[in-house]
Amino acid sequence: MKIAVIGTRGIPNIQGGVETHCEELYPRLVKLGFDVTLMRRKCYTNDNLLEYKGVKLIDLYTPRKKSFEAIIHTTLAVFKARRLGTDIVHCHAIGPSIVIPLARLLGMKVIMTHHGPDYDRQKWGKLAKFILKTGERMGVRYSNRVIVISNVINNIIKTKYNRQDAILVFNGVNTPVKSTNTDYIKQLGLSPQKYIVTLGRFVQEKGFHDLIAAFEKSDAARLGFKLAIAGDADHEDEYSTHLKSMAHRAGVTLTGFIKGEKLNQLMSNAALFVLPSYHEGLPIALLEAMSYNLDVIVSNIPANTIEELNKNDFFKTGDTDSLTNALNRKLQFLSTPRTYDLSRYSWDNIALQIADIYKSMHKSTSTTY
Repeated sequence: MKIAVIGTRGIPNIQGGVETHCEELYPRLVKLGFDVTLMRRKCYTNDNLLEYKGVKLIDLYTPRKKSFEAIIHTTLAVFKARRLGTDIVHCHAIGPSIVIPLARLLGMKVIMTHHGPDYDRQKWGKLAKFILKTGERMGVRYSNRVIVISNVINNIIKTKYNRQDAILVFNGVNTPVKSTNTDYIKQLGLSPQKYIVTLGRFVQEKGFHDLIAAFEKSDAARLGFKLAIAGDADHEDEYSTHLKSMAHRAGVTLTGFIKGEKLNQLMSNAALFVLPSYHEGLPIALLEAMSYNLDVIVSNIPANTIEELNKNDFFKTGDTDSLTNALNRKLQFLSTPRTYDLSRYSWDNIALQIADIYKSMHKSTSTTY
């Protein structure tokens, strides 16, 4: 069965939650016998790879402009998928889903994974928000199947579009082999168990500005703790420039975008993980922190309120005083290492769930949902 994956920037080692999702999921589906081709945005790749762990990679031209790169790339990807004789097109995220009606008109079966209401992100203007909402509507209305990664998202599409048959498949996380090395974190000026960590793209909805402000007001520095932020901006803008300046003034360590051993060391030796987001689908970064047995503080947005956490793990979103109090409370009574039951977030189980969806779609002769 031929699967074409569209909507993502690409894999491997490309920053983003959707990208991490695809990097983990599709090699597993190849092992399960599927022929998977993933369309990458050429402006994010420089490795000339044609394949990654059995997943075929096709780079398509895309201008690196956040306002329209997704639509242009996904439109080109749909036509490419048609020429490849694809059985199922799997589209990720609501922005790219605006072209799903085109894929259906070309006679292809389409599955959409809704990773979250991206129109809630602060970076988008009125026109972009309108396009994203249109993409959500087109995807939910015209996809043969819809996958949601959280109950929060499922409730959104039930309420807004009366689509009652969405399939809940969580984001996943691997159980890491923790690094015993410290050379990288020492290069950064960090000491094991004496720093707070967070990671993600430098966009306003991640709330890193709130974390830096709360860190400065908290007892962290007095207690000997530093703050490290792993990540960077996809598109350098006024916010990301301001954030980096703010971090520099506060003595915050910025690692840039890292993966592999560097990220492993950073997570293996941290004392506390903080996720101050204003918007998430189901945050892979949080699941990764939990897989490293880190104590956590997260904003109380619905997507973060997963059952594996307790009330002491939350602060009021956007409230730096609430976050400051949470930091002081946690640093006084740190409970790292901490044990979580992450069995429902197993990538192997998730791959089996997606495989079953593909098989049922392939057998179905229905042209509507």
